[in-house]
Amino acid sequence: MGFWKSWFNGAETTTEAKITSGEDYTALESVSGFSTNSDRTIVFSSDRNIDLYELEELCDAVGWSRRPLRKVKKAIEFSFLVASMWEVRGTRKRLIGFARATSDHAFNATIWDVVVHPDFQGKGLGKAMMKYMIKKLRSEDISNVTLFADPQVVDFYRGLGFTADPEGIKGMFWYPS
Repeated sequence: MGFWKSWFNGAETTTEAKITSGEDYTALESVSGFSTNSDRTIVFSSDRNIDLYELEELCDAVGWSRRPLRKVKKAIEFSFLVASMWEVRGTRKRLIGFARATSDHAFNATIWDVVVHPDFQGKGLGKAMMKYMIKKLRSEDISNVTLFADPQVVDFYRGLGFTADPEGIKGMFWYPS
């Protein structure tokens, strides 16, 4: 339980900030290695109204394979939680991060599609995105959070307290032939 306590009992690094009426935004005050100023603010949102073409550009920037937009739209619609991270400069905002989670709405959630634009990687924003996701899931009383990680990012998730098969459970997959 020490992992969860360290994330949720400490000082918060976020603050509520309304940008546009009806949208749930949280402004980032401080992240190691990243500073905001009066021109630029990083905000998180759980609003599902995301421009799919902008999301596709973000995924292209990190080298992900393209997926049919109709399926991406469906995945977002049926996700339990959708989080996006935006760079806001004046009245302009740019999508720089995204993640989503599916859930049984009681015990379990799986985080998918975590992406941070390469220009913003290595500044603690991926960690902040994951903290935002976990905090939102825990606020819904979800106690078991899982994810699938490509080999090159396993250490990143380990650094956030995730472990591979913590109880010796072996994941199994079925793929169409």
